[in-house]
Amino acid sequence: MIGDRVNDVGSAIGAVGEYLGDGGYVMPPLLLCVLVLWFAIGWRWSTLKRGTAKSVRVLINNALRGKERSARGIVDSAVATGIALWQERRPYLRERLDEAYLVYESEIKRYATTVSTVVTVAPLLGLLGTVTGMIETFNSLGDMTLFSQTGGIAGGIAIALFTTQMGLVVAVPGYILKSLLDRRQHQIQHDLAQIKDILCSLAHERPEIHA
Repeated sequence: MIGDRVNDVGSAIGAVGEYLGDGGYVMPPLLLCVLVLWFAIGWRWSTLKRGTAKSVRVLINNALRGKERSARGIVDSAVATGIALWQERRPYLRERLDEAYLVYESEIKRYATTVSTVVTVAPLLGLLGTVTGMIETFNSLGDMTLFSQTGGIAGGIAIALFTTQMGLVVAVPGYILKSLLDRRQHQIQHDLAQIKDILCSLAHERPEIHA
C-alpha cells in the first residue's frame, strides 16, 4: 500500500512537471505567481479578522461598562486601545488615536498590492505564452515541421493553450478572493474611523452611547 502511494505521488509530481514543461519558459514565472499569490492571500485571510459581529457602538459601551473580553480581531483590539487612550484624558485625542491606529491600518493593507499585482500579471504572462506558442506555430508552417515532438504546430499550440490556461487558473480564483478580502479591509477601515469619531465626541462625564 505504501509503495502504491509513493508511486501515486511520484506519478502526480511527474504529471505536474510534464504539464509545466509543455508550457515553455512562461510556466516557471507563473508557478512563482501561484506561490506568491497564495502566500499573500493566506496571510491577509488570517489577519483581516474583525473579531466580533457586534457594532462598534456596542463594543465601546461594553468596554465602558467594564465588560472586558479578550481581543479576537483587529476591531476588538482597536476598541481596547482607543478606550485606554480616551481614559487618560489627555489633549489632542484625535491625533493620538490616529497615531495609535497606524499599526492597524498598515496591518490590514499588507500584501494587498502584492495580490493585485499577481492577479493582473498572471493573465498577461499567459498571453505572452500564447503569443510565443502562436509564433512557434507559424514558424513551423514555414519550416514544414508540422508535428515534431519538440516543436512544430502541435508544440506551438500546446504552449499557447497551457500558458493561457495557467494564467487564468492563477488569476480567476485570485481575483475572487481578492474581492472578498478587499471588502473585509474596507469594513475594518470604516470601523476604525467610526471608533475614532465616537471616542473624540464622547463626554467623560456621561460615557454612554446609544447603539
